[in-house]
Amino acid sequence: MSPTKICIRFALVSTMLLGALAHAQSDAAGPIATQAGALHFLRDESGMAALIGTQVFDRFDAKRIAHFDETSGASETVTRMLVQSDTGPVLYDFRRNPPLVQRVSQRMTVRRVFWQGEEVVMQSNLGWFGFQRGKLTKLQSSTTIYH
Repeated sequence: MSPTKICIRFALVSTMLLGALAHAQSDAAGPIATQAGALHFLRDESGMAALIGTQVFDRFDAKRIAHFDETSGASETVTRMLVQSDTGPVLYDFRRNPPLVQRVSQRMTVRRVFWQGEEVVMQSNLGWFGFQRGKLTKLQSSTTIYH
């Protein structure tokens, strides 16, 4: 098999595998079952409020809700969520109560999200980024040539 055909097959298989790991965007405002409790998004005087039960744990500016969810367990409860706000993405970690809130320091529009261990990999209008432990990293593509 020629190297070109091998590269094409590898690209197709990689795309299918990454597609299986990608989580779709949702616009649901709640209730959303999380490990920390039932999540609701409500519009208030300052924009949007995120609540677990009746307790507000975050406020952000957004005209509409858009989020990417990571689920686990047989009950498919949400463990982490990346929320699109007007000032950039916000990561919620529902494995803690109250949820851990981490703001991405870059304004961007997220198109796709891949959950890889503790890292969130995002495709945005500005390119590919990794976000882990509060640190945003621009991902670079690399090309390796084997002879």
